Amino acid sequence: MNPSESPLFEPVVDRESNITSYVLRERVAPLQQSFYYINDPSDNSGRYLWFYCAFPPSGSGAYGRTLGLIDFKNQQLHHFPETQFRAASPFVDSATAEVYWTSGRDIWRRSPHPDATVQHVNGLASSQTDGSKVEGYEVGGREVGRLATHLTRSADGKNFAIDASVGLQFWFGAMPIDGGDFELWHRLDRQYNHAQFNPCDSDLMLFAQEFHTDPITGGRFSVEDRLWTIRRGESPRPVLPQPTAVTHEWWDPDGKHVCCIRGRDQTNPGVWRINLATAHIENIWPGEHWHAHQDRTGQYMVSDRVLGQPFYRGCASQVQFFNRRTGREVHIAQNPAHRSYEGQQYHIDPHPRFVFNDTYVCYTTTIKNQVDLALVSCDELIAATS
Repeated sequence: MNPSESPLFEPVVDRESNITSYVLRERVAPLQQSFYYINDPSDNSGRYLWFYCAFPPSGSGAYGRTLGLIDFKNQQLHHFPETQFRAASPFVDSATAEVYWTSGRDIWRRSPHPDATVQHVNGLASSQTDGSKVEGYEVGGREVGRLATHLTRSADGKNFAIDASVGLQFWFGAMPIDGGDFELWHRLDRQYNHAQFNPCDSDLMLFAQEFHTDPITGGRFSVEDRLWTIRRGESPRPVLPQPTAVTHEWWDPDGKHVCCIRGRDQTNPGVWRINLATAHIENIWPGEHWHAHQDRTGQYMVSDRVLGQPFYRGCASQVQFFNRRTGREVHIAQNPAHRSYEGQQYHIDPHPRFVFNDTYVCYTTTIKNQVDLALVSCDELIAATS
């Protein structure tokens, strides 16, 4: 794939950094945006890139968006309205380019081929009689508000991490891809989410304490200790010895460290890398960040940051690249504020991440005063920071 040679993309050069972003010019939906940064939307072959679609005022960032697909081989865009998904659940199998997503209490899958049919993968059973073996934790008539914040697959490829919202409870566990029974690891009575399987250990998950609103009283409970892990058969454990406020966590590719964002209004702000065994904190990219992601070598990083105050969904933002080998940084683009229904409703943060085996960075942009997907070459970014 090469967006610079594709008629589907339009080059846009940043006036200050001279970095070229390739913005998706063809449209299958009024709003087209990149995946949430945890999951890779691309395949290993370099042919396919999945993205989120929305049709305002339909749906929201919580539920109602659908999936689009870029086929670089045939230079085509496709939209699949049957892929309406919950939260940021879509997950792409990098070997097959198949996409998985959640809807209600179920996981679904489809091939990138336009004539393919949707397949049911697995789901939470409503009662013991239809396959659930989670005694005392049947869904019954309770609403499943979320099955998974974002689907991540275990290192052995057998399960997806589940952080389901079921009635007034939050269930954590493993959902077999082969259709087997859901395995409950733990139940919590306040909001925890963002469960992610460890990339190397199939028995370990990272998850996050989240702001919790009591559904009966409306009382709001703050985040006191963000980072937690849970091992199969054990109780949850905090990552740090003292309650600590951080945000937007992910696994380091080595599986031995957790990365997260320490906010600009706190001490030692930046991208933290925390040793899971010792709780030692290393600030690997000091400064102000919103979300961040690293390539598989850990030498290159991307992030976004909020420009100005106050913060709101759709506020002005900046995307930047950091070369840890040289200590140099270059900004990729500045996104104009998008104070609109789209900005408020669809979680249009840039969410930059590495794609196509770390050869490109993908992010959501408002450079053209609409919500678009953009790609930028890592070779250009590395050259600019060498």
